[in-house]
Amino acid sequence: MNFATFDLNLLRVLDMLLREGSTVKAGERLGLSQSAVSGALARLRHALQDPLFVRQGNRLVATDFARNIARPLEDELNRLQSLLSPAQPFDPATESGNFKITGSDFFADLLMPDLAAEIGQVAPDVRVQLVDLVPNDYLSSLERYSADLALIPDQTLPDWIDSCPLFHSTFVTIARRGNPQIAESGIKPGATLPLDLFCDLGHVLFSPEGNLGAMGDAALEQVGRARHVSVTLPVFSGVCRVVSNSDLIGLIPRQLAERVCIQFGIDTYLPPIPLEPPLIIACWHKRVSNAPFHAWMRNRVFDLLLPLNAGEAPLP
Repeated sequence: MNFATFDLNLLRVLDMLLREGSTVKAGERLGLSQSAVSGALARLRHALQDPLFVRQGNRLVATDFARNIARPLEDELNRLQSLLSPAQPFDPATESGNFKITGSDFFADLLMPDLAAEIGQVAPDVRVQLVDLVPNDYLSSLERYSADLALIPDQTLPDWIDSCPLFHSTFVTIARRGNPQIAESGIKPGATLPLDLFCDLGHVLFSPEGNLGAMGDAALEQVGRARHVSVTLPVFSGVCRVVSNSDLIGLIPRQLAERVCIQFGIDTYLPPIPLEPPLIIACWHKRVSNAPFHAWMRNRVFDLLLPLNAGEAPLP
């Protein structure tokens, strides 16, 4: 490719085609006709000496070459936009836009009510959205949903991600008030459930993927025991609802249990086996680390979630 004669505007077309997989949708996003986008694609194919896309039904599927340059291309275009945009003082009162957070429904109770109240007062033209995590690959939520911030269990992160530790999430056992087997045992709320009783009672399991095992099962296996999972649900709120209307028990984060125990009429107990509390972190694409709006929004989130670590292990 002769870079000296290459039309850099074609890179915006390529970036949008990679995002949309359609000449029609890419044209709509760029304000170009379908024929103009198709013409740009032909010029790109000639300049880059690669087909870039193959048609699969109504969708354009990127070649290996195009897929491999997608993220670096997006990063470079964002850097150019930041470089060429004049710096403006940030004022939340006049800011408008969307801020999308991906996380479990845990945050529908522990973050969104307070965040919505604060944003509504100081940045009324900003929209905040909470969307589901992508099962088995939390970080892809940042791309699939174009999320600005992911709230996930700590894990090894790629070098294009920045992160911040937020809180440890201790798990407690929940049961409806008046659960007959627990009442007969004389165990009081806040006490540790005996191992036999914990295994004898049916369990409601939080599992977005519908798995029949989770963190508690590995700990039980180490002592030669197992529990009986009767129901699985993809959301913590569903676990609470089923427990509140049955004689089943469940494991949920302590912070959530404290917030909803009165609403659902549930009591909390300590599990009979030690469960390592996962560390919840916030992570985001490095391309927005210095963006004023993103920095302001994520700091609002941090201010609301960091206090949840009170009484837990020190953050790293």
